[in-house]
Amino acid sequence: MSWAAHEFENYFIQKHVDVKASFLAVVLGTQLPDLFTKSFVYAADNPAKFHRGWPGVGFTHSLIFGFVFAISILAVTKSRSWALGVLIGQWAHVLTDFADSAGTMPFFPFSVEPVTIDMWKHAAAEGRYGDAAAYYSSLGGVWDAFWLVMVLVFARSTLRPEYFRSTIVPADPKVWSWLHRRLRLPEVGLLLVYWGFFFYGLGRLTAWFLYARTDADATLSLVWGGPEWVDGNDLSDAGLVEVLVRTTVGGVLFAAFVWLCWKVFIKRLWDRGVDPPVVERGPGIHAAFGPPSSPRS
Repeated sequence: MSWAAHEFENYFIQKHVDVKASFLAVVLGTQLPDLFTKSFVYAADNPAKFHRGWPGVGFTHSLIFGFVFAISILAVTKSRSWALGVLIGQWAHVLTDFADSAGTMPFFPFSVEPVTIDMWKHAAAEGRYGDAAAYYSSLGGVWDAFWLVMVLVFARSTLRPEYFRSTIVPADPKVWSWLHRRLRLPEVGLLLVYWGFFFYGLGRLTAWFLYARTDADATLSLVWGGPEWVDGNDLSDAGLVEVLVRTTVGGVLFAAFVWLCWKVFIKRLWDRGVDPPVVERGPGIHAAFGPPSSPRS
């Protein structure tokens, strides 16, 4: 699992989807796989299998989970930007979690074969603190740092107030308007909400890395498949050829399923859906929404 990469990748994704997807929907999508399950992982008899396998809740780390969730949002809200944002965010989470030794089942239920590049060990069996120490003593910590650098180098414009005004708000005006009016948040308050996910990720990366180096006194093991001093969780004993065959078959069946769904009903939902309204750009948040609502008497 990734401890901070999911927070950083939100901004990198937003940079490339621009106004087509709601940033808040992307955030929800990247959190979906762990949102209802992560708190139970460390109490499970076999944390890795429970988290990523089947039987278990590994289906939350499959592409079909985000697909179904996005369709449901489109059907209920008719918002294309929210449906697209959730889909992109959830799929990004699934692909990001390929990297640890447990991997993910991207094409569930058409294939329950985990896919992994085994970059670092999934160490949830060590408990929350042991998992954190192992992660930030391995290439997992490097993975988080990589995504931090990707944002600061290639997507730093997303952290500017002007980007928030010109791109983030127009992609999701109703939600930002509600926060502005009902909670009486000024522009700086809304910016802090927007920036909060970035600083939350930065805080997690910093705090857990320091914990691994101090209280846990864990040895750095920056080798592929590390750290060497902890048992990893590999959910499959299949060989490379078996993995490739099962994954390919699952991928083809999944693609066919998505195409069929598009032809049968998703296209109609998409055509009935709406894009965000055009919001006139101005010097501040008031240009889009007006002043906050006055308190009720």
